[in-house]
Amino acid sequence: MIVAGEASGDLHGATLARALHALAPGARLHGMGGRGMAAAGVELLVDATRQATVGGTEAVGGVPALYRAYRRLRATLEGPARPDALVVIDFPEFNLRLARAARRAGVAVVYFIPPQVWAWRPWRVRLMRRVVSLVLAVFPFEPPLYRRAGVPVAFVGHPVVDALADAPTRESARARLGVEGGAPVIGLLPGSRRHEVERVLPMMREAAALIERRHPGARFVVAQAPTVDRAAIDATGAAGPALTVVPSGAYAVMRAADLVLVTSGTATLEAALLGTPMVVCYRLSRLSELLFGPLVRIPWISLANITLGRAVVPELYQATLSAETLAREALALLESPAALAAQRDAFGELAGQLGAPGVGTRAARHVLQLAAP
Repeated sequence: MIVAGEASGDLHGATLARALHALAPGARLHGMGGRGMAAAGVELLVDATRQATVGGTEAVGGVPALYRAYRRLRATLEGPARPDALVVIDFPEFNLRLARAARRAGVAVVYFIPPQVWAWRPWRVRLMRRVVSLVLAVFPFEPPLYRRAGVPVAFVGHPVVDALADAPTRESARARLGVEGGAPVIGLLPGSRRHEVERVLPMMREAAALIERRHPGARFVVAQAPTVDRAAIDATGAAGPALTVVPSGAYAVMRAADLVLVTSGTATLEAALLGTPMVVCYRLSRLSELLFGPLVRIPWISLANITLGRAVVPELYQATLSAETLAREALALLESPAALAAQRDAFGELAGQLGAPGVGTRAARHVLQLAAP
């Protein structure tokens, strides 16, 4: 059983599923995910990727659907056709609870892309020690942390390394988006969750208007995540210049763009590995900030900065995020070839830290070893 609860998890679950089918063609894969996992041969007991939420208080609206999903998956874990192993991907509030049920049922649990206990809620590692059979670490600094806590761990690398193998070239991406000439192309990546889009995209639109004043020929392209309806994008208003919306085309947008304005998340790592300069932004509700802000243990919000261990890309978070600050940081990069080059040079360090290609295959071997009778 493979369980993912949001767009990035679905992408990585699909990578793992393809590798499992290649190594064990007769394996039956089922669980929770989205279109990517379904296309990779996973029988979806629950398609819950549209229930993904952001923050703490924002998650309340998705609770009934997630509880129904949990009950369906738990019944399968406890039933006569229970799986040999459960692989949970990110989505810790849901997946740690499911992992507990799996261990009670005698099912081995593999955590692929584990909770970021190094960033916040460090006490989760104690629960993981009780309920997780093996952590498949994706960042190089994770294995020592889990070993010290007594949690079995193996470093496999980050699955975006495999996923990016299918990214288009810059030339083909620009051709797909109809980009011609030398005017700058600005990519807008407002996130894979409805609440992220609602909070961030309006400011991105206003920032685009400010950028356009200085660069009248600029093109603005929005990457629409598969978990976000076009209506959610349109509902953020019509402020600013015309936007080209590209469904399920984040990699094409990243490749084609000279700069991206991106919501913090996996997309920051993907853009960095593709060599695309960026400004990172994020905003939670005031209540979520009050509840969870004090729990954060690191000074950065973007995976690019966290992995490199220094502030390589500008980050705008909560009170520092506005259309004006977003435009100012974007223009500072666009109008400074040296600043753009400095980001690209730093991004070159990432590939060596995140493992070699073949992440899915390495992860699949560990899963099959645990699932063996």
